[in-house]
Amino acid sequence: MLKVAWTESYVLPLPPHHRFPMSKYEVLPQQLLHEGTLVQENIFHPGAIDPFWVFLTHEKQYIEKLETLSLSPAEIRRTGFPLNRKVVDRELTIVNGTLECARYALQNGISMNIAGGTHHAFTNRGGGFCLLNDIAIAANFLLHEKLAKQVLVVDLDVHQGDGTAQIFRRESRVFTFSMHGANNYPLQKENSDLDIGLPDFTDDHHYLQELEIHLPWLIDKVQPDFIFYQSGVDILNTDKLGKLSVTRQGCKQRDRIVLKTAYQHKIPLVASMGGGYSENFKDIIEAHANTFRLAQEIFF
Repeated sequence: MLKVAWTESYVLPLPPHHRFPMSKYEVLPQQLLHEGTLVQENIFHPGAIDPFWVFLTHEKQYIEKLETLSLSPAEIRRTGFPLNRKVVDRELTIVNGTLECARYALQNGISMNIAGGTHHAFTNRGGGFCLLNDIAIAANFLLHEKLAKQVLVVDLDVHQGDGTAQIFRRESRVFTFSMHGANNYPLQKENSDLDIGLPDFTDDHHYLQELEIHLPWLIDKVQPDFIFYQSGVDILNTDKLGKLSVTRQGCKQRDRIVLKTAYQHKIPLVASMGGGYSENFKDIIEAHANTFRLAQEIFF
């Protein structure tokens, strides 16, 4: 059975131009339940994470500043969030959702988080609406517990996974692959193990061609026994921040390639939701929902 983490959230106090897309975290699961892609048994609600797993990835001083709400004004601005207890607690719950998804994926082949993909969080700082790096924390959990030997991060959000790259820059057991808009945030990129920077207005053909070339090669080269998939839908041509020209159908085909590759090679996979900022809310929900629909179709 597909297990899906859902962190129910209050309305985050974001700037007006970011507030609307954040409600996708409430609307998406309701849509998936309404159409029958998910039933209540698919959904679990994670609790707060054991601090041990957070400290295994993030620096103690940074975590203590988060816990005591004592980030500097500059550090707060970098995250994009106002700093308060609810925001920090929600992030801790989301991170635990991805960690618990990793456990479920080992049992069922795949598990998914209706949130997460917080790839701009570094060991010692947040950024880009990310306080803690859920993928990195879950990967380090698997390695520490000897539940995986070689992890592949497939980050297909339109923004480079700079935090994930920084966290694992000296960890040979985690291979970071980021395919992103070359001219998009972050302005200063980190070095992933493999970065594919795409030009503005990249269309379906070019995008999917790059993925179909590099993903099979990575499976052969890295020989992963676990995959974390950052499945942001901000690659869409309708996205306000994306700068690429991938259609909703192209985005769905991207998901199909990644999920089918994992399924065919019997590699457990956790998908975190990532970004999506299209003007029409339906474009966001449908693109994200396609990832969950495909997971049910391919794995179950």
